[in-house]
Amino acid sequence: MQLLAEGTKVRDTYEVERFLGEGAFAEVYRVNHRFLGRQAMKVFKQTSTDADEVVKMLGEAILLSKIGHPNIVRVFDANTVKTKQGTCGFFTMEYVPGGTLDKFWRSYGTKRIPVETCVDLMKQVCRGLSVAHNANPPIIHRDIKPQNILVGYEADGLRARLSDFGLAKEVNPLTLLATAAGTLSFKPPEAFSGKRHSDSAAGDIFALGVTLYLLLTDELPFHVDADLGWGQDVKKWKVPDKPSDWNVGVNQKLDRIVMKCIDFDPAKRYQSAMELLDVLESWKPGGKTAVKESQSSLTMKSILGEGSVMDEAKGREMAKDARRLAREGQLGSAADKMEEAFNQCPSLRSKYADQVRLWRMGIAM
Repeated sequence: MQLLAEGTKVRDTYEVERFLGEGAFAEVYRVNHRFLGRQAMKVFKQTSTDADEVVKMLGEAILLSKIGHPNIVRVFDANTVKTKQGTCGFFTMEYVPGGTLDKFWRSYGTKRIPVETCVDLMKQVCRGLSVAHNANPPIIHRDIKPQNILVGYEADGLRARLSDFGLAKEVNPLTLLATAAGTLSFKPPEAFSGKRHSDSAAGDIFALGVTLYLLLTDELPFHVDADLGWGQDVKKWKVPDKPSDWNVGVNQKLDRIVMKCIDFDPAKRYQSAMELLDVLESWKPGGKTAVKESQSSLTMKSILGEGSVMDEAKGREMAKDARRLAREGQLGSAADKMEEAFNQCPSLRSKYADQVRLWRMGIAM
């Protein structure tokens, strides 16, 4: 049962427009601020009337407010709300109509995301994450994956924002490590060691490497048995094929970058997001060397499980509504609607992506 119903008024400031999704600890809604327009509201499932408990629940919002960056989702407000289950903490943040990198990836259907776009998105995530890694003490995200990266169009092109710092923790400055948690397919081998402290900046780099590998190949580099949970025998993990074995657009330098990110030995990986960013900035396309072509794209991006069902007819209808809104001068709403349409109908992205950018610039054409 959802905590908030559509139309619910929150503190006389927000109106709940619709439910967007949920995780283990919270639900996310699209809301309309009475003055500032659309935002996303994250409502925690745990109920409490104790002030200290509420502050603990809102730790993610407090953390994000300290590390503001264009490539980290912005937080606007934090408070409590009375729900059907009781009093819950919430915070509001940027609403990104395009949704997650997972949805962006899936919206390409049987095609792959262009290599240059994959690298650009990872560079942006690195820019945001480097602020956290360079904090004193460093802040480790601990749950980097496509579902926790938001992607949307701005006037100057695509912008990626790292979100869901709910598992992030300021690490012990003596050990530079944090307690392991997160999503198994994107966790480094050392996270399955059973030791209390196994997450580090190098662990975040591993997750970025897995994410980039996925975007480039439509494959995951390692097979992680979900039934075994944290009991994985990482000694049985095989060294994965290079990305260029799957994608003709990947050159040897990008191969080396990705494979270093996902090295079994954390000491051999890039040690921070800034270090990874530096090498990605120096990468240039060209010199393509492919061995084989993956057939995985024909599976409609199912390696991470089935996503939400696409409805091309619905997407085309949304695109029609977006064009109508643009003709009426509502360019921001038009851009939002078109980005949502992309996730329903993959073919719309190549046709209207440039139009969305113009709308974001305030240009109607």
